[in-house]
Amino acid sequence: MLPLERLINLAALLLEAKRPLTFEEIRNLIPAYGQDDNAAKRMFERDKDTLRDAGIPVDLVFTDVWEVEKGYRIDRERYALPEISFTPDEMWALYVAAHAPGGDQAAEAAFRKLSSGAEGNVLAAVAGRTPAPGVDASGPHLGAIAESLAGRRAIAFTYRPLRGAAGVRTVEPYALVFRAGSWYLTGLDRDRGETRSFRLSRIRSDVRQVGDAGDAPAGFDAVRLLEAGPWGLGRPAATARVSFSPKIGWLALSATPGARIVGTRSDGWMLLEVPSGAPEQFVSWVLSFGADARAEEPRAIQDEVVSRLRELAGAAAAEGPGEGARQRRGAGRR
Repeated sequence: MLPLERLINLAALLLEAKRPLTFEEIRNLIPAYGQDDNAAKRMFERDKDTLRDAGIPVDLVFTDVWEVEKGYRIDRERYALPEISFTPDEMWALYVAAHAPGGDQAAEAAFRKLSSGAEGNVLAAVAGRTPAPGVDASGPHLGAIAESLAGRRAIAFTYRPLRGAAGVRTVEPYALVFRAGSWYLTGLDRDRGETRSFRLSRIRSDVRQVGDAGDAPAGFDAVRLLEAGPWGLGRPAATARVSFSPKIGWLALSATPGARIVGTRSDGWMLLEVPSGAPEQFVSWVLSFGADARAEEPRAIQDEVVSRLRELAGAAAAEGPGEGARQRRGAGRR
């Protein structure tokens, strides 16, 4: 029997015993101690000390009311960890430590586990605090959304997306997740009939409760939903095909999760199939490669690329013969 297995068996035996057990009783119940008397006693003493060093309270107490013989036990009340309880100030300190610049997913996960023992709604408790440097300023919305989430209530608010006009959203909240310095609400967008993510700092109105909300779908994982890529924030909803020049194709392939080669032209241009989603985020990614990338499919992506390029061209023309225009003309003559 391995030492670790022997230690586990000893701890389990002393925890489950109805009364203190003598060394001889322990030897009879754990075969690993059934050897030479002196060797067995030394082994037991080492194991007992190891458990005590690990913080497990192995006590030596009398086994009978006449106090004739002594035995060993583990006091369950001292063995079990007390319930974790934090004051609002302690919760705020944990929140800042987990979400400060340079934090990672492990720190966020640890914060969620530790905060599970706090009284009341943790997110609501920290919402009213003044944000520390590097912590997302979600305005007054975090507490209101956390309250709605806990009460399974649908909410409505005015939301300004990354592009386009602000509009009212009606959402059945599923989860609140902190990612890359910002809080995000994930839930069912009733108007669109699908799960969406909303950055709290882009909410432009009070958050109103508008009725009961359903539960999240079975297997729902808010953290995975907030995965990021060229498709934007969230899981990719579809795929697109983009051609890349020989000098940049390898970079696009290696740096894009889920990308795969579907063809290569004789001139070295590489056709990739890439996970895609909201056109505005995906098109920004395509345009970031400049002339070394061309959107091929679907048509909606192509149209958005053309529209964005026309906007850029119009803005450049509006500059007139200023410094920027003179610099571009100079660059064109080189």
